[in-house]
Amino acid sequence: MTASAAIPRAGRLDCVCEPGGLERTASDRTGVALLAAGFALSILSQVLTLSILPLAGLSLAPDSALATLPFTAFYAGAAMASLPASLLLDSFGRRAAFSLGASLGVAGGLVLVWALLNLHFGALTLGAFWLGIANGFSLFYRHAAVPMGGSGRSGMLAVFGAATLAALAAPTVATQAEWLATPHAFVGMAAAAALAHVAALACTSALPYRRLRAPLEHGTNPQTWRAIALPTAIGALAWALMAGLMGATPIAMIGCGLSEAVSGTVAWHVMAMYAPSLVLSCLPRSANPVPTVVVGCVLLAFATLVFALSGSTGAFSTSAILLGIGWSLATLGTTLWIHRNGTPSRWLLGIHDGALLGGALVGALTTGALFGS
Repeated sequence: MTASAAIPRAGRLDCVCEPGGLERTASDRTGVALLAAGFALSILSQVLTLSILPLAGLSLAPDSALATLPFTAFYAGAAMASLPASLLLDSFGRRAAFSLGASLGVAGGLVLVWALLNLHFGALTLGAFWLGIANGFSLFYRHAAVPMGGSGRSGMLAVFGAATLAALAAPTVATQAEWLATPHAFVGMAAAAALAHVAALACTSALPYRRLRAPLEHGTNPQTWRAIALPTAIGALAWALMAGLMGATPIAMIGCGLSEAVSGTVAWHVMAMYAPSLVLSCLPRSANPVPTVVVGCVLLAFATLVFALSGSTGAFSTSAILLGIGWSLATLGTTLWIHRNGTPSRWLLGIHDGALLGGALVGALTTGALFGS
C-alpha cells in the first residue's frame, strides 16, 4: 500500500487498516446485521407507503387521470436516487450515504402526514417522491452486503431475507397506527413509515467503518457493461411487471368491493418478495444465478395470468404472492449474476439499479395510463 493510498481523503468515511482475513469477522457480521435491520425497516416503510398511495391518490387527486401520480412519483424518486446513491458510497462511505437516504425517508414520511391531514395532493406526491429516494438508497444495501459474505452470497441473501420480518409486522403496525390516528385515514400509517426510517437511520449511523474494496478483490476480471446488460434487462422487466401489477391490484380490488382486504394482500405480496431470500440464505450455494432467474420469470408470467382472471380476495392474493416470489427470484438471480465474475464498478451498479427502478417507473406509468383513463 502506497503512502498516498494510506491517507484518508477528506469526507471519505473508511478505516485505514489494511484489509485482511481477520477484518472480515466481527466487524462484517455486525455490518450485515445492521444492514439487514435497516433494510427490513426501510421495507416496512415501503409497505406502509405503497398501501397508502393508490388509495390516497384516488381520494385526493383533482382529476382521476392523476390518481396514480403519487405511486408513480415513489418509483421516480427511487430510480433517480440509484446512481447518486452508488457514487456517494465511494465519496463518503456507506454510513453517510445510507444515513442520508434514511433521513430523506423521514422527511418524506412527515410530508406525507401533513398532506393527508391537509388533504393536499401536491404534498402527497412530494412526500411519495422523497420516500422513493429513500427506497432507492436502501436497495443498495444488498450490494454493500456482498463483500461481507464469505461466498459473496450469504451476506446479500441475509439482508434481502430480513425484509420478511417487515411483511410479518406490517399488518399489525398498520392496524395499530391507524387506530392511534383515528379519525384521520392513512395518517397513522404515514407516521409509522416516517418512524421506520428513523429506526433505519439509527442502524445506518451505527455501521462500522469499512474500507471500500477494489472490484478485483472478488473476481479475476473487471466487469464491463456487456457483462451486466442481459441480467439488467431481465431485472428491469421483472420490476416493471411487479410495479404495474401491484399498482393495479389495490384499484382492481376496490372495483370488486374488496377494499378491506387490500392491506392483507399487499402484506402477503411483500412477504413473498423476501421470504425466498431467507430460505436461500440457509443454502447459499443453491442460489445459482441463471436457473434462479428462469424460475422467477416463469412465476411472473403465471402471476400475470392469475391477476387477469382475478375477482376475489383469494385470487388477488394468489396473484400477489406469485408475483412476489417471481420478482424475488428474478432480482436475486440478476444480482448474483452481475457479481459472479467480479464486483462491478459503482457506475455500473448505479446503472443496474437505476434500470431496475426505471422499469418499476414504467410499470407504474402503465398502471396510471390504464386506470387513470
